[in-house]
Amino acid sequence: MKIVTFYREEKLQVGVKTEAGILDVAQAKQDIPGFEDIAETVHSWIETAETTLPRVEALLLEAVGKDHLFHEEEQVKLGPCVPRPGKIICIGLNYRKHAEESKMPIPQYPILFNKFANTVSAHNDVIELPVTSEKVDYEAELVIVIGKKAKHVAKEAALDHVFGYCNVNDLSARDLQMRTPQWLLGKSCDGFSPLGPYLVTADEVGNPNQLGIRAYVNGELRQDSNTADMIFHCDEIVSYISKHMTLEPGDIIMTGTPEGVILGYPEEKQVWLKEGDEVTIEIDGLGRLTNRFVNEQLT
Repeated sequence: MKIVTFYREEKLQVGVKTEAGILDVAQAKQDIPGFEDIAETVHSWIETAETTLPRVEALLLEAVGKDHLFHEEEQVKLGPCVPRPGKIICIGLNYRKHAEESKMPIPQYPILFNKFANTVSAHNDVIELPVTSEKVDYEAELVIVIGKKAKHVAKEAALDHVFGYCNVNDLSARDLQMRTPQWLLGKSCDGFSPLGPYLVTADEVGNPNQLGIRAYVNGELRQDSNTADMIFHCDEIVSYISKHMTLEPGDIIMTGTPEGVILGYPEEKQVWLKEGDEVTIEIDGLGRLTNRFVNEQLT
């Protein structure tokens, strides 16, 4: 199932992408009797997936042919597919070729850092390039969305705790990131974690470490890899983190980026993101996440 959020009358709604368009769940509940129990937020769906998703599947069947319950995707403004993540946990240097291009050793343990809620943005949002940075970079990444509480979970059972997956552009202000040994400042500027366009349930994705992952800048392919190149695969990541902190439904984990970022280019070829640039992140089965960049306007 491909879950989306979208705005209707300035209120964020939950929907499902289908061949007929995006099902407006709130409207469908009003028009089709018997589905009043379905919650209307992504986070409720994540927390009650075992009971809610079958009900949503049944609602989709009842909605077939009722065209007024569907919106054309191009005609709606999408929100972040996970609007209010709990913890935002990030893994650094998690692709072998990216570690090599960064001239850094292969990590022996997952490198963890975090972001905050202010970084969350959506597909097609315009993102401001901060005035405090001159070196903003893109990073195509797969996001794990936790669906069940996980504490001291074995690797073999780790993916049972995953609700689904989505794209993120883990934007990074490299000059701020490298200013100190702590990366947080360069990762946590406003809008620096666009999520979407879809939150795809784990059953539809299958093996998360067999997915093509790509990034385009103004239509030019810059990153072209596969999640199989991860140093620590998704099951290892979830298990490792769960042994140090409890993972809760709605937490998200950004799993690292492959080679091809601007930071990995020879210095004379490094052209950082600038006003008017458009970046698209694409992962097999998860859709295309696109954002345009403008200079920050101080008021």
